[in-house]
Amino acid sequence: MVDLNAEMADLWASLGTPAPGRARAVQFIAARRGEGTSTIAREFARFAAKRAGRSVWLVDMDLFASPQTAAIAADPERYGVLGPAVTASPDGSMFLTVQPPRRGQDGSVAPDSAYVNAHEVGGLRWWVTRFRGDVLRGRQQAHVLGSGDYWTGLRRHVDLIVVDSPSADRSQSGLTVAPFMDQTVLVVAADEPDVKPPALLRDALATAGGRTAGVFFNRAQIQAPGFLRAVLP
Repeated sequence: MVDLNAEMADLWASLGTPAPGRARAVQFIAARRGEGTSTIAREFARFAAKRAGRSVWLVDMDLFASPQTAAIAADPERYGVLGPAVTASPDGSMFLTVQPPRRGQDGSVAPDSAYVNAHEVGGLRWWVTRFRGDVLRGRQQAHVLGSGDYWTGLRRHVDLIVVDSPSADRSQSGLTVAPFMDQTVLVVAADEPDVKPPALLRDALATAGGRTAGVFFNRAQIQAPGFLRAVLP
């Protein structure tokens, strides 16, 4: 894997200083699959936890693939060992809902928070979420909520929330949560010649009420510029 520490340091500096006493929420998203968004989100979370000394919550919005826990578990030397599963909600709220609800034998309804776990990563005050798709039954499906309750609750407990959203050509999740993020970073593969899809995504994010901070050109495979402050023309 290419060492992205220098790029992460530049990205951290480029995003500016967050407001005092308020956790910052940064979303990473690409217009199309295959741009390397999950790698960039994960490395940014690692940098913030290890180098910047911040408590970090990495929210994996790719619910069924769960690439973040899989990648971290596969490389404990780099990231540290995953801790045991804990609840991913500090107050019972959740960024998604599962419908139809599941009822127990006593008639009680399983809360949405029961479907998402979190694991501490390497004892660094860094947690990563994992959707429990294996416990869905029958016609149950997960839907990302256009509500700020979860993000507001989580801000009271961590310094930085990093959201890894599926590409816009796969899911509308990134647009749904965009209004509740402080900044959204568009990830584009460094060898991608077509800037039209990310430009269209930038416009869609603005329409949804999101704030696009800029573009990160992912050099995971080749050398290329890192973070660009300017948004695509």
